[in-house]
Amino acid sequence: MQLPVMPPVRPMLAKSVPSIPPGASYEPKWDGFRSICFRDGDEVEFGSRNERPMTRYFPELVAAATAELPERCVVDGEIVIATDRGLDFEALQLRLHPAASRVRMLAEKTPASFIAFDLLALGDDDYTDRPFSERRAALVETLADAGPSIHVTPATTDLDTAQRWFHEFEGAGLDGVIAKPLDGPYLPDKRVMYKIKHARTADCVVAGYRVHKSGDDAVGSLLLGLYTADGDLASVGVIGAFPMATRRELFTELQPLVTTFEEHPWNWGAHVEPDVVRRYGGGSRWNAGKDLSFVPLRPERVVEVRYDHMEGQRFRHTAQFNRWRPDRDPRSCTYAQLDQPVTFRLGDIVPGLG
Repeated sequence: MQLPVMPPVRPMLAKSVPSIPPGASYEPKWDGFRSICFRDGDEVEFGSRNERPMTRYFPELVAAATAELPERCVVDGEIVIATDRGLDFEALQLRLHPAASRVRMLAEKTPASFIAFDLLALGDDDYTDRPFSERRAALVETLADAGPSIHVTPATTDLDTAQRWFHEFEGAGLDGVIAKPLDGPYLPDKRVMYKIKHARTADCVVAGYRVHKSGDDAVGSLLLGLYTADGDLASVGVIGAFPMATRRELFTELQPLVTTFEEHPWNWGAHVEPDVVRRYGGGSRWNAGKDLSFVPLRPERVVEVRYDHMEGQRFRHTAQFNRWRPDRDPRSCTYAQLDQPVTFRLGDIVPGLG
């Protein structure tokens, strides 16, 4: 492979801001695997944010790149799996499997798409020093005939349109808006873009904790639950960003609430069988071999957390501690308190997607 921009390349990053800034180019924030695609003839490589190749996990995108991209190019984008219900990050995560046979099976069952949003090189030309407005125009022109697996993300310079996208597109599984300076070059691993994500709060039941890796006298993370309409306590995620002094204080404070699994709604935790744990929503989506054991607590304490959005019945990302809610009845912590985004079709955002 001989390209003007060679792998590995760390993608350009975005920093969080509370509101959409004026005077920029705006795009939907796709919820998938960030990846830079390198194509030189029959050679194709998909890099990841941590510079590790992802090529072997997405054979269908290798074929798509050969068929739909220019002969020699470097394109920044996002790998997603689109369904008629929106983006499916869980299905995407399942693709990171060591068995090639399973990867091939999933590639046929749940094929991925590549959403392109920046052009780093074309032919013998390095585009990284050019302003984003020029890179964007070249990307649109270069990929005008791409598809059905490779798509160009929509973009606008109209702030009102970006505000509308921010609210509407969440219903398709997107999690915010990206703002890019029009005159900026491509700067690998630099946070020069801006991301605006949804921020919400929820009151959750603290149903258990995991011990901190430093020892058995500190809390590593708190396990959160919400009650379903049927009255069952479902696992929705964790919070774990605490100073060490707070971790030790929590460990002491929570001891009176420690109970047995026989008296706890999540008695699957006593066995920690990965398939059973995941079925009940308490498992690790990132590491199937991770120790998922926890200390069960009587579900009597309520905490208010910050989260961006839900994926199915769980928080998409790790929630953040906001404050304790001693005034709340744990039984009042239900799914009914959560915002429900208006359903939005992916095909209305990118024709042919989903």
